Amino acid sequence: MEQAQQEAARAAASAGVVVRCLHSPEQMQRAVEVLAEIWAPGGRGEPPVEAGLLVALEHAGNYVSGAYSADELIGVTVGFFGAPDANTGRLQVMHSHIAGVLPSHARGGVGAAMKLHQRAWCLEQGVTTMEWTFDPLIVRNARFNLHKLGARLAEYLPQFYGEMRDGINAGQGSDRVLVRWQLSDPERPTEREPERILLEPDGSNAACLAVEPGQVVTAAGEVGVVGLRVPQDIAALRAERPEVAAQWRTALREVMHPLMRSGWSVSNVRPDGLYLLSR
Repeated sequence: MEQAQQEAARAAASAGVVVRCLHSPEQMQRAVEVLAEIWAPGGRGEPPVEAGLLVALEHAGNYVSGAYSADELIGVTVGFFGAPDANTGRLQVMHSHIAGVLPSHARGGVGAAMKLHQRAWCLEQGVTTMEWTFDPLIVRNARFNLHKLGARLAEYLPQFYGEMRDGINAGQGSDRVLVRWQLSDPERPTEREPERILLEPDGSNAACLAVEPGQVVTAAGEVGVVGLRVPQDIAALRAERPEVAAQWRTALREVMHPLMRSGWSVSNVRPDGLYLLSR
Protein backbone atom coordinates (compact mmCIF):
# COMPACT_ATOMS: atom_id res chain seq x y z
CA MET A 1 0.00 0.00 0.00
CA GLU A 2 2.81 2.39 0.87
CA GLN A 3 4.52 1.65 -2.44
CA ALA A 4 1.27 2.41 -4.30
CA GLN A 5 0.99 5.74 -2.50
CA GLN A 6 4.58 6.62 -3.38
CA GLU A 7 4.04 5.70 -7.05
CA ALA A 8 0.89 7.84 -7.14
CA ALA A 9 2.74 10.79 -5.58
CA ARG A 10 5.61 10.51 -8.08
CA ALA A 11 3.22 10.31 -11.03
CA ALA A 12 1.33 13.38 -9.85
CA ALA A 13 4.54 15.34 -9.33
CA SER A 14 5.79 14.35 -12.78
CA ALA A 15 2.50 15.46 -14.36
CA GLY A 16 2.46 18.71 -12.38
CA VAL A 17 -0.91 18.01 -10.78
CA VAL A 18 -2.48 17.32 -7.43
CA VAL A 19 -5.07 14.53 -7.36
CA ARG A 20 -7.57 14.59 -4.53
CA CYS A 21 -11.01 13.27 -3.70
CA LEU A 22 -13.99 15.55 -4.31
CA HIS A 23 -16.72 16.07 -1.74
CA SER A 24 -18.81 19.23 -2.06
CA PRO A 25 -21.72 19.82 -4.45
CA GLU A 26 -19.74 22.71 -5.97
CA GLN A 27 -16.83 20.41 -6.73
CA MET A 28 -19.17 17.84 -8.27
CA GLN A 29 -20.75 20.50 -10.48
CA ARG A 30 -17.36 21.56 -11.77
CA ALA A 31 -16.45 17.90 -12.32
CA VAL A 32 -19.56 17.47 -14.47
CA GLU A 33 -18.60 20.55 -16.47
CA VAL A 34 -15.13 19.14 -17.12
CA LEU A 35 -16.54 15.79 -18.24
CA ALA A 36 -19.00 17.62 -20.50
CA GLU A 37 -16.12 19.54 -22.10
CA ILE A 38 -14.50 16.18 -22.91
CA TRP A 39 -17.52 14.11 -24.04
CA ALA A 40 -19.83 16.85 -25.33
CA PRO A 41 -17.48 19.48 -26.75
CA GLY A 42 -19.17 22.64 -27.88
CA GLY A 43 -22.46 21.40 -26.49
CA ARG A 44 -22.67 18.56 -29.02
CA GLY A 45 -24.42 15.58 -27.47
CA GLU A 46 -25.38 14.84 -23.88
CA PRO A 47 -22.97 15.10 -20.92
CA PRO A 48 -22.00 11.67 -19.57
CA VAL A 49 -23.03 12.24 -15.91
CA GLU A 50 -24.87 14.75 -13.76
CA ALA A 51 -23.79 16.36 -10.50
CA GLY A 52 -26.44 14.78 -8.28
CA LEU A 53 -25.23 11.31 -9.20
CA LEU A 54 -21.66 12.17 -8.23
CA VAL A 55 -22.85 13.59 -4.91
CA ALA A 56 -24.76 10.37 -4.19
CA LEU A 57 -21.87 8.11 -5.20
CA GLU A 58 -19.39 9.96 -3.00
CA HIS A 59 -21.81 10.07 -0.08
CA ALA A 60 -22.20 6.28 -0.32
CA GLY A 61 -18.44 5.85 0.03
CA ASN A 62 -17.45 5.48 -3.60
CA TYR A 63 -14.59 7.18 -5.44
CA VAL A 64 -14.84 10.62 -7.04
CA SER A 65 -11.59 12.49 -7.59
CA GLY A 66 -10.16 15.40 -9.52
CA ALA A 67 -6.75 16.30 -10.91
CA TYR A 68 -5.81 19.94 -10.37
CA SER A 69 -3.21 22.01 -12.19
CA ALA A 70 -2.76 24.92 -9.81
CA ASP A 71 -6.40 25.72 -8.98
CA GLU A 72 -7.84 24.45 -12.26
CA LEU A 73 -9.68 21.14 -12.37
CA ILE A 74 -8.42 19.39 -15.49
CA GLY A 75 -9.35 15.75 -14.96
CA VAL A 76 -12.02 13.67 -13.23
CA THR A 77 -12.28 10.00 -12.22
CA VAL A 78 -15.41 8.27 -10.92
CA GLY A 79 -15.66 4.69 -9.65
CA PHE A 80 -18.03 2.57 -7.61
CA PHE A 81 -17.68 -0.72 -5.76
CA GLY A 82 -18.77 -4.05 -7.14
CA ALA A 83 -20.70 -6.62 -5.14
CA PRO A 84 -18.91 -7.90 -2.02
CA ASP A 85 -17.42 -11.38 -1.97
CA ALA A 86 -20.16 -13.92 -1.30
CA ASN A 87 -18.06 -15.82 1.25
CA THR A 88 -16.24 -13.07 3.15
CA GLY A 89 -18.51 -10.07 2.62
CA ARG A 90 -15.45 -7.98 1.76
CA LEU A 91 -15.37 -5.49 -1.07
CA GLN A 92 -12.92 -6.76 -3.67
CA VAL A 93 -13.62 -4.94 -6.95
CA MET A 94 -14.03 -1.33 -7.97
CA HIS A 95 -15.58 -0.50 -11.32
CA SER A 96 -14.00 2.69 -12.64
CA HIS A 97 -16.90 4.10 -14.61
CA ILE A 98 -15.42 7.21 -16.18
CA ALA A 99 -12.07 8.99 -16.28
CA GLY A 100 -11.18 11.92 -18.47
CA VAL A 101 -8.64 14.70 -18.89
CA LEU A 102 -9.24 17.96 -20.73
CA PRO A 103 -7.71 17.75 -24.23
CA SER A 104 -5.38 20.65 -23.44
CA HIS A 105 -3.70 18.53 -20.74
CA ALA A 106 -4.14 15.02 -22.13
CA ARG A 107 -0.52 14.25 -23.03
CA GLY A 108 1.33 15.17 -19.85
CA GLY A 109 0.91 12.03 -17.74
CA VAL A 110 -2.22 13.29 -15.98
CA GLY A 111 -4.18 10.15 -16.82
CA ALA A 112 -1.54 7.92 -15.23
CA ALA A 113 -1.47 10.11 -12.12
CA MET A 114 -5.24 9.78 -11.81
CA LYS A 115 -5.28 5.99 -12.18
CA LEU A 116 -2.42 5.53 -9.73
CA HIS A 117 -4.20 7.72 -7.17
CA GLN A 118 -7.31 5.58 -7.64
CA ARG A 119 -5.23 2.43 -7.25
CA ALA A 120 -3.68 3.64 -3.99
CA TRP A 121 -7.12 4.65 -2.67
CA CYS A 122 -8.56 1.23 -3.50
CA LEU A 123 -5.72 -0.60 -1.77
CA GLU A 124 -6.34 1.52 1.33
CA GLN A 125 -9.91 0.19 1.31
CA GLY A 126 -8.73 -3.39 0.92
CA VAL A 127 -9.86 -3.56 -2.72
CA THR A 128 -7.38 -5.49 -4.86
CA THR A 129 -9.00 -5.47 -8.32
CA MET A 130 -10.17 -2.61 -10.50
CA GLU A 131 -12.20 -2.97 -13.68
CA TRP A 132 -13.32 -0.56 -16.37
CA THR A 133 -14.25 -0.56 -20.03
CA PHE A 134 -12.66 1.19 -22.99
CA ASP A 135 -13.20 1.45 -26.72
CA PRO A 136 -10.81 -1.06 -28.36
CA LEU A 137 -10.64 1.10 -31.49
CA ILE A 138 -8.72 3.75 -29.51
CA VAL A 139 -5.18 2.40 -29.71
CA ARG A 140 -3.59 4.85 -27.27
CA ASN A 141 -6.00 3.75 -24.54
CA ALA A 142 -5.34 0.08 -25.23
CA ARG A 143 -1.61 0.67 -24.92
CA PHE A 144 -2.06 2.77 -21.77
CA ASN A 145 -4.02 -0.03 -20.13
CA LEU A 146 -1.58 -2.80 -21.04
CA HIS A 147 1.80 -1.09 -21.12
CA LYS A 148 1.50 1.75 -18.62
CA LEU A 149 -0.71 0.12 -16.00
CA GLY A 150 -0.15 -3.59 -16.49
CA ALA A 151 -3.86 -4.36 -16.74
CA ARG A 152 -5.40 -7.23 -18.69
CA LEU A 153 -8.02 -7.09 -21.43
CA ALA A 154 -10.50 -9.60 -20.04
CA GLU A 155 -13.68 -9.60 -22.13
CA TYR A 156 -15.18 -8.17 -25.31
CA LEU A 157 -18.61 -6.60 -24.66
CA PRO A 158 -20.66 -5.89 -27.82
CA GLN A 159 -22.91 -2.82 -27.72
CA PHE A 160 -22.27 -2.60 -23.96
CA TYR A 161 -23.90 0.78 -23.29
CA GLY A 162 -26.56 0.56 -25.97
CA GLU A 163 -27.04 3.71 -28.07
CA MET A 164 -24.82 6.47 -26.75
CA ARG A 165 -25.71 10.15 -27.08
CA ASP A 166 -22.56 12.03 -26.14
CA GLY A 167 -20.68 14.07 -28.70
CA ILE A 168 -17.90 11.52 -29.22
CA ASN A 169 -19.69 8.16 -29.42
CA ALA A 170 -23.08 8.98 -30.96
CA GLY A 171 -23.70 6.89 -34.05
CA GLN A 172 -20.59 4.76 -33.56
CA GLY A 173 -21.87 1.84 -31.47
CA SER A 174 -20.73 1.12 -27.95
CA ASP A 175 -18.64 -2.06 -28.11
CA ARG A 176 -16.17 -2.09 -25.25
CA VAL A 177 -13.45 -4.29 -23.82
CA LEU A 178 -13.47 -4.97 -20.08
CA VAL A 179 -10.13 -4.23 -18.45
CA ARG A 180 -9.14 -6.04 -15.25
CA TRP A 181 -6.27 -4.61 -13.19
CA GLN A 182 -4.79 -6.66 -10.35
CA LEU A 183 -3.66 -3.73 -8.21
CA SER A 184 -0.98 -5.53 -6.24
CA ASP A 185 0.31 -7.64 -9.11
CA PRO A 186 0.22 -5.85 -12.50
CA GLU A 187 0.84 -7.94 -15.61
CA ARG A 188 3.13 -7.03 -18.49
CA PRO A 189 2.56 -7.57 -22.21
CA THR A 190 4.58 -10.14 -24.12
CA GLU A 191 6.12 -9.56 -27.55
CA ARG A 192 5.68 -12.18 -30.28
CA GLU A 193 5.32 -11.88 -34.02
CA PRO A 194 1.88 -12.66 -35.44
CA GLU A 195 1.70 -15.75 -37.60
CA ARG A 196 -1.42 -14.52 -39.34
CA ILE A 197 -3.15 -11.14 -39.74
CA LEU A 198 -6.92 -11.52 -39.58
CA LEU A 199 -7.91 -7.85 -39.82
CA GLU A 200 -6.17 -4.80 -41.27
CA PRO A 201 -6.92 -1.57 -43.17
CA ASP A 202 -7.00 -1.64 -46.95
CA GLY A 203 -5.65 1.12 -49.18
CA SER A 204 -8.54 3.45 -48.31
CA ASN A 205 -8.30 2.77 -44.56
CA ALA A 206 -11.45 0.62 -44.64
CA ALA A 207 -11.50 -2.67 -42.76
CA CYS A 208 -10.29 -5.78 -44.56
CA LEU A 209 -10.97 -9.22 -43.03
CA ALA A 210 -8.73 -12.07 -44.09
CA VAL A 211 -11.41 -14.70 -43.40
CA GLU A 212 -15.18 -14.96 -43.30
CA PRO A 213 -16.57 -13.83 -39.93
CA GLY A 214 -17.92 -17.27 -39.10
CA GLN A 215 -14.53 -18.86 -39.74
CA VAL A 216 -12.41 -16.63 -37.48
CA VAL A 217 -11.90 -19.07 -34.62
CA THR A 218 -11.17 -21.97 -36.97
CA ALA A 219 -8.65 -19.92 -38.95
CA ALA A 220 -6.95 -18.66 -35.80
CA GLY A 221 -6.70 -22.18 -34.44
CA GLU A 222 -4.23 -23.05 -37.17
CA VAL A 223 -1.57 -20.76 -35.63
CA GLY A 224 -0.43 -19.62 -32.19
CA VAL A 225 -0.47 -15.82 -32.52
CA VAL A 226 -2.80 -13.70 -34.65
CA GLY A 227 -2.80 -10.00 -35.40
CA LEU A 228 -5.69 -7.55 -35.70
CA ARG A 229 -4.63 -4.16 -37.03
CA VAL A 230 -6.96 -1.19 -36.51
CA PRO A 231 -6.54 2.47 -37.55
CA GLN A 232 -3.99 4.36 -35.47
CA ASP A 233 -6.26 7.39 -35.14
CA ILE A 234 -9.92 6.39 -35.09
CA ALA A 235 -10.89 9.86 -33.80
CA ALA A 236 -9.63 11.50 -36.99
CA LEU A 237 -11.35 8.85 -39.10
CA ARG A 238 -14.64 9.47 -37.26
CA ALA A 239 -14.35 13.17 -37.98
CA GLU A 240 -13.43 12.77 -41.65
CA ARG A 241 -15.24 9.58 -42.68
CA PRO A 242 -17.74 8.55 -39.98
CA GLU A 243 -19.29 5.84 -42.13
CA VAL A 244 -15.93 4.08 -42.47
CA ALA A 245 -15.25 4.45 -38.75
CA ALA A 246 -18.61 2.81 -38.02
CA GLN A 247 -17.71 -0.08 -40.32
CA TRP A 248 -14.58 -0.64 -38.26
CA ARG A 249 -16.76 -1.19 -35.20
CA THR A 250 -18.52 -4.09 -36.92
CA ALA A 251 -15.33 -5.53 -38.38
CA LEU A 252 -13.45 -5.58 -35.07
CA ARG A 253 -16.46 -7.12 -33.33
CA GLU A 254 -16.65 -9.89 -35.91
CA VAL A 255 -13.05 -10.88 -35.20
CA MET A 256 -12.11 -9.93 -31.65
CA HIS A 257 -15.35 -10.97 -29.97
CA PRO A 258 -15.35 -14.65 -31.07
CA LEU A 259 -11.62 -14.96 -30.42
CA MET A 260 -11.79 -13.64 -26.84
CA ARG A 261 -14.96 -15.62 -26.15
CA SER A 262 -13.18 -18.83 -27.21
CA GLY A 263 -10.14 -18.30 -24.99
CA TRP A 264 -7.78 -16.06 -26.96
CA SER A 265 -6.30 -13.15 -25.00
CA VAL A 266 -4.64 -9.88 -25.98
CA SER A 267 -0.92 -10.18 -25.25
CA ASN A 268 0.22 -6.87 -26.73
CA VAL A 269 -0.86 -3.76 -28.62
CA ARG A 270 1.69 -2.06 -30.84
CA PRO A 271 1.81 1.70 -31.56
CA ASP A 272 0.77 1.10 -35.18
CA GLY A 273 -2.58 -0.33 -34.05
CA LEU A 274 -1.71 -4.03 -34.18
CA TYR A 275 -3.39 -6.15 -31.51
CA LEU A 276 -1.61 -9.45 -30.82
CA LEU A 277 -3.75 -12.30 -29.51
CA SER A 278 -2.59 -15.69 -28.34
CA ARG A 279 -3.86 -18.70 -26.41
